[in-house]
Amino acid sequence: MDRIKNIPCFAKLSETQLEKLKKISAIKKYNAKEILFYEGDEPKYLYVLLQGTLKVYKTNHKGQQIFLHQFYPGGLVAELAHFENIPYPATAEFTSNSEVLRIDYAALEKDFFKNPEISMEIIKSLIAKHKILIEIIQKEVILTAEAKVAKFILENSELFASLKNTQIASVLNLTPETLSRTLGKFKSSGYIEQDDKHQLSILDKEVLLAML
Repeated sequence: MDRIKNIPCFAKLSETQLEKLKKISAIKKYNAKEILFYEGDEPKYLYVLLQGTLKVYKTNHKGQQIFLHQFYPGGLVAELAHFENIPYPATAEFTSNSEVLRIDYAALEKDFFKNPEISMEIIKSLIAKHKILIEIIQKEVILTAEAKVAKFILENSELFASLKNTQIASVLNLTPETLSRTLGKFKSSGYIEQDDKHQLSILDKEVLLAML
């Protein structure tokens, strides 16, 4: 539980406050593909991802997953549901073996929200979530399939060596066929290249940037 000190929200708490926080918290381990919460569940805990990766998605009327965001260690997860007093608006599923700090939200609100350091960090987290929402809207409404792939390559080219194309397609809300076809076009046009280990290299960054 000493890892609580490394979480930005709680880094400046006194030892007494940290001990109080530990009493309303627990660390839970999850396996890949386990669900942290489902869309529509009532929020009871504030979650902080300590280790692993967690994806958040919505499901459309056809039962298809619409990827929204991927969380990495250190961030608050779905805190907006607590502040708005609404059910979780999406489902959260672990994409690797993970550890989560689970905090009783009612107790946290009662005993800690008067602390300006915690309040400021939570405000920062909410602002970051707003930026994520803007990026999602831009990606889904404005960007073409080619622009989505170009943006992902520019920001995450190293992931092509560790993720399958089906996983990347899911993140981009594209079919695997569309992703494969777009990558093939980029390769044949000389924008990118991939080695035998699927490590991707950008050959013409300016052309990819121009697609955005």
